[in-house]
Amino acid sequence: MLFRPIPALSRRRFLQGGAALGGALVIGVSARFGNRAMAAEPVSGLNPPAAPNAFVRIGADDVVTVIVKHLDMGQGISTGLATIVADELDADWGQMDFAFAPANAALYNNFNWGPVQGTGGSSGIANSFTQLRKAGAAARAMLVSAAASEWGVPEGEVTVERGRIRHAASGRESGFGAFAARAAALPVPENPVLKTPDRWNYIGKTAPRLDARAKTTGRALYSFDVRRPGMLTAMVARPPRFGARLVRFDDRQARAVAGVVEVAAIPTGVAVLARDTWSAMKGREALVVEWDESRAEKRSTQDIEADYRDLARTRGARAVDRGDTSGAMLRAARLIEAEYDFPYLAHAAMEPISGVIEKSADGGYEAWGAFQIQTIDQATIAAIMGVTTDKVRLNTLVAGGSFGRRATPQADWIAEAAHILKASGEGAPVHLVWTREDDMRAGYFRPLVHHRVRISIDERGRPLAWEQSIVAKSILIGSVMESFIIDGLDSSTFEGAEKLPYDVPAMRLEVHNAREQVPVLWWRSVGHSHTAHVMETMIDELAEIAGEDPLAYRLSLMDGASREAAVLRLAAEKAGWDVAPPPGIGRGIAVHRSFGSVVAMVAEVSVSEEIVKVERIVAAVDCGLPINPDNIRSQVEGSVGFALATVLRERVTLVDGVVQETNFDTYEPTRFSEMPLVETHIMPSDAEPTGMGEPAVPTLAPAIANAVFALTGRRVRSLPLDRPVASEV
Repeated sequence: MLFRPIPALSRRRFLQGGAALGGALVIGVSARFGNRAMAAEPVSGLNPPAAPNAFVRIGADDVVTVIVKHLDMGQGISTGLATIVADELDADWGQMDFAFAPANAALYNNFNWGPVQGTGGSSGIANSFTQLRKAGAAARAMLVSAAASEWGVPEGEVTVERGRIRHAASGRESGFGAFAARAAALPVPENPVLKTPDRWNYIGKTAPRLDARAKTTGRALYSFDVRRPGMLTAMVARPPRFGARLVRFDDRQARAVAGVVEVAAIPTGVAVLARDTWSAMKGREALVVEWDESRAEKRSTQDIEADYRDLARTRGARAVDRGDTSGAMLRAARLIEAEYDFPYLAHAAMEPISGVIEKSADGGYEAWGAFQIQTIDQATIAAIMGVTTDKVRLNTLVAGGSFGRRATPQADWIAEAAHILKASGEGAPVHLVWTREDDMRAGYFRPLVHHRVRISIDERGRPLAWEQSIVAKSILIGSVMESFIIDGLDSSTFEGAEKLPYDVPAMRLEVHNAREQVPVLWWRSVGHSHTAHVMETMIDELAEIAGEDPLAYRLSLMDGASREAAVLRLAAEKAGWDVAPPPGIGRGIAVHRSFGSVVAMVAEVSVSEEIVKVERIVAAVDCGLPINPDNIRSQVEGSVGFALATVLRERVTLVDGVVQETNFDTYEPTRFSEMPLVETHIMPSDAEPTGMGEPAVPTLAPAIANAVFALTGRRVRSLPLDRPVASEV
């Protein structure tokens, strides 16, 4: 497909123009990105109004541009949302394109979060499914009405198929563009007729990704690619320890570096502005900076873990208190106690942080970047620059990964860029650039977590009571989202642990909000990334004690009609669970529900000289109605590739408060040679679709750990698997 590069500014003006016209179908030059250019369970039962004027643009050239309210960070949401519109509109896939929506929470609200525009929690498809079906169906009805009026025929005789409007009796035929203007003047149907599934052309089938050509040819526009007239590149010298504060700095040597234009203090450190990236980097290196570390975090990782273990033995905030756990502990035939430790983890997206901000001619501000929570990002810029939010325009660009990093409640990176612009006098656009080392050392991280578990079982090895204590720093406390803390509970700390899919008569779950200076953030699958591992390895341990097959034991504790039971059976069947694995291969199984989706995995591993090699992953997925099966498989495969290194070795460690891992040599991602064969099997469903950006991550670690036990008899609880023997059973 033809790629026509359009500047980001033009895209923004196109969207502004469309909103001003107020019509559903806007004709004229449409700037595009796709094939022509560059915490909580999801809500259900959405019934948003049909709003084609907000989500569908049809140009005179017949191109249909879907306005995407979510950030596409590689998960393919832009293609998924365009698929929904294309089906209800009866468009041809070759005419589909997409553009990112402007910041406007009233139009582009994430239904999971209230009046906030943003992407996260694997909510994109679930949020927009009904909304975009209605928008596409309404646009189709308006095109039909416009054509019928022009041709002087009854609307019931006009059909639409693969992007063509036809009247069979008269032989008349047209593309969409010819009637876009007339259709835009018509009223929007309040309740357009939606297709029945038997008439879908694209939903449930595989369609090529709209951004594939732009990305594979290098023409996709990322934050690093933005160039503005007179733009300066900025890099920031930040303190080596979290919580340290700037005392003074000497910038004489930095200013002597060729290309350096300005040096300025900002809240996070000292910014060096230069005419190019290399000069900014060398200027930063030449700075002499003194930091006040009196309140800085100076503990090492081992010290923090020890403090967490002590805290876990005290009473915490109750997230679950069901049944008589104390009595069940006294009646137990046996008590099982275990402790788990999970390290800080970096997001380590392929594209480090960057963004551009400038002062506009109208006195407002315009920014370019991979904005993940547009409402917070826009409000943060406005607060720093002292203007109202309507004076801040955001141009959302594709992201080279995020895994949660670009969705900070503090809007840290764009706040930093805004502070630099303000401190430098606002005379030139500022392009903030983080190096890989900045991205690794400056935070934010998946929280370090400690779990303490006690389970009482009866004579048959069945659980009577489950007690669990979780210690971690809260992501939300101290942020603009602190109002989500209820009774001292940050649900992102314990999500996935509060709803066991197994029959456990009594349960008590307590949470401790640790205090520390290390900045933490949601990381792909958030709390599920550790709670699933604890639950599924403990259940595996109970199966061993009961002397039962791990699959049979799980199913015996489940509702046989549950989604978890169904995906477990499917994964086991496809993996050949009933047939013994080859010699030297261990096989483990796990299941978990997150973000409305359920994923079961069977892992097959080998171990040579204590090195674990994952040979095969068989996954079964229930994500409701599968919009694009190929993209679902891609998300499972990508999740395995992303998470495997965190299972095997990745961790962020502090020594005297200083981060030790600074690049991919010490925080080593999954290698191609390590990538296992991944087979994905999708459960058929007619339920509302749920997310797949994260749900395949939590199940991987416990499936692998259980396979290691099956092969070696070593019960490895904590992650990563290369931890010392002291953390093993």
